[in-house]
Formats: sequence, C-alpha cells, structure tokens
Amino acid sequence: MSQSRPNRNNKAFIFDLDGVIVDTAKFHFLAWRKLANDLGFDFTEEQNEQLKGVSRVESLKRILNWGNLELEEDEFQRQMAMKNENYLSYVDKMDSKEILPGVQKILKYLREHKIPFALGSASKNARPILKKIDLYEKFDAIVDGTDVKKAKPDPEVFLIAAEKLETNPQNCVVFEDSVAGIQAANIGKMTSIGIGEKTVLEEADYVFSDFTEITIEFIENLLRNEN
Repeated sequence: MSQSRPNRNNKAFIFDLDGVIVDTAKFHFLAWRKLANDLGFDFTEEQNEQLKGVSRVESLKRILNWGNLELEEDEFQRQMAMKNENYLSYVDKMDSKEILPGVQKILKYLREHKIPFALGSASKNARPILKKIDLYEKFDAIVDGTDVKKAKPDPEVFLIAAEKLETNPQNCVVFEDSVAGIQAANIGKMTSIGIGEKTVLEEADYVFSDFTEITIEFIENLLRNEN
C-alpha cells in the first residue's frame, strides 16, 4: 500500500469496492445463482440487486428464504464456502481491465495531489481483488470484511478507514453504490456520493451514474468544501 502522506486539504476519500471500483456484482450473481439452482430453485438479477452491500451470511439467509428452504448449520457453512469458491474462480481471471471507467482518473488525481484515500468494503475478498487489478499498493489504507464486525448501514467500516487515514469522519468523502453504504456514510457524518441510480440512492449528498460523470472540478470543489 502507499505510504502515508500529509493531508494538506484535511480531506480524505473512501471507496467501496463492488460496483464502485469494479463490477464484481456479476460474479456474485453467477455464484449465488449456481448455489440456488443446485438447491432446486431459481435466483434472479432483481433479487441479486437486493444483496448489494449485504454480508455473505445475510445474503445466504435471504436467498434461502426466497427459496423457502432451511439448512442445518453445517450445510449452511458448506454452501457459503462453495459459493465463495465459485465466486473466486471468476475473480481469479480479473485484471486491470475490470476497473470501471473513470475510476483511474480520480485515483490518479488524488495520488498526484497527496490526498489520502482508503478502501472501505464489506467484501472479505477485497485484498486479492485489488491485487488482481493492480491497485493494492495505491491505497493508503484498506478496510474489508475481515476487519469489521458490523455490516453496513453501521458506519464501522468507514470509521475504521477514517481512523487509519488519520482524518476526522466529517472530513471524509465516501463513494458507494448501495443504499446501505450511503446510509452508513451518512450515519458516520461523512459526505456521501452515490454511484448508480438517483431514484435508488436518493439519500446520498450527490449521485452520479458512474465515474465518467465526475469531473476534477467537482473533486476540487469538495476539497474546498464547496457545493
């Protein structure tokens, strides 16, 4: 990871991973659908959307509920592990081409201007993914599902990231694609930027469909605390 750098602007940025830096939602969907199909029922893309920002354990609970199925604890754990193996088989093929359009431009600007930034993700696979796409060394701090006990909308993941960046939470800007993530940023008193649909992420301070819509001027205005 990058060495810590002086935060002259007293600002720091925190990025979610799935749906913000890369689109691994498609891999989660394929892995969850295989699990559901193997258990004898279907799993739709619409249902997959409801799992954004949700932990693996809670996701499986919801899927089993949709399929009207209950599993013993041992089988529950086995299915969860199998899902993760299937997901990682897709992740293993990832490279830097998987980085979503416009993201590199923003990260490059932050690095060049010595503005610290962290990853704040619920994914327990965040570190290997960042290594696959050649971004692991770029972040000043990484907080993922192995570092937190509380799922979003609890702000724990972002608060830990702010602490690692040695920045007050209210001076942090969070990029998120899920409702739970936006709520977590808001609860943490951070500036929330939604990546996705405005009708879905209406609680965010700002919403963009993707990073290609975010200009350097917008980032500079955030650094100056301008709306």
